[in-house]
Amino acid sequence: MKNILKLPAAAALMGTLALGTAVLSNRVQAATGDTLKAVKDRGTLLCTGHNGTYLGFAEVDDKGEWRGFDIELCKALATAVLGAPDKLKIIPISWAQRFPSIQSGDIDVIIKVTGWTMGRDTELGLQFSRPYFLGPTQLMAHEEIGAGSAKDLDGATVCASAGTSTERIAADYLSNVGVKFEMVTFEKTEEMRSAYFAGRCDAFAGWGPNLAITRSKAPDPDKHMILPDVMAVEPESAAMRQGDDNWVDILNWMFTALLIAEQYGITRANVDEFMGKTNNPTVERLLGKTPGIGDRLGLSNDWAYKVIKNVGNYKEIYDRTLGGGSAYKLPRGPNALITDGGVMYPLVLD
Repeated sequence: MKNILKLPAAAALMGTLALGTAVLSNRVQAATGDTLKAVKDRGTLLCTGHNGTYLGFAEVDDKGEWRGFDIELCKALATAVLGAPDKLKIIPISWAQRFPSIQSGDIDVIIKVTGWTMGRDTELGLQFSRPYFLGPTQLMAHEEIGAGSAKDLDGATVCASAGTSTERIAADYLSNVGVKFEMVTFEKTEEMRSAYFAGRCDAFAGWGPNLAITRSKAPDPDKHMILPDVMAVEPESAAMRQGDDNWVDILNWMFTALLIAEQYGITRANVDEFMGKTNNPTVERLLGKTPGIGDRLGLSNDWAYKVIKNVGNYKEIYDRTLGGGSAYKLPRGPNALITDGGVMYPLVLD
């Protein structure tokens, strides 16, 4: 006897097939260079989280909510494209999963302290935005081993995150200074931190800002020394699929909008005042009073206004996730505006 689907079951099956077709269509659009259309059709931005906790940049709070500097930038992008920060789905992935996930269309963008390197730029089918954060790659060591620099780590065991540029940078640097070492890699950042603090590693290779945050969270911070060697200064950028130039433009101008807002003192609290009375041509273009900022990107002309209203400017994001308003109190350093002694600057909004 033939099996005959009852009507409700058939409808459910057809719904499942339709959903699957829509998901596949989104992935095809994304993979062929029309990420903006895929995101708009889906109604949700798929952005990177972490498979655990990366302090200050991507972590889950005690209410189960994602927070951190990179997470805030994902919210800003969702707001720019879809009008609200809650039209966002954070996909928790490991460092090694980042690039296969973007290539397959499972995520729309990588905003996950990802260094812009030549290998990634030329061999993985990726494009990068302008850098949104700058930080050195360094080593932290147990104070008891008496290391004053990387040259004192001969015979040391060094922890690093698997699938990251940090692993390669540290290996190259230590080889160049002529020390013998054993590199031990971990898929999860928590496992690496635990191994280091348990004494399984003599040193911890990492990104300077995160090393400083990790050290501050130790029960005895003074027993851990961040060595002075700057093994590399890495620009962190958003990564996207090669060939999707408009999507790259959207990321570049979103980062610029955050910096322009800081430059002119436009905040979540006062952006409506600027909308009402400004006579500054740049600010009028930024907030969409003078049309163009959205038309040229395929977005609404008030997208930057919505980003500032919902997420704030670059300084506000930094302060509440990494700086004075956070648990980490990390100085801006090179990530301050160039007018304040840093290297961050907005592009020209004409």
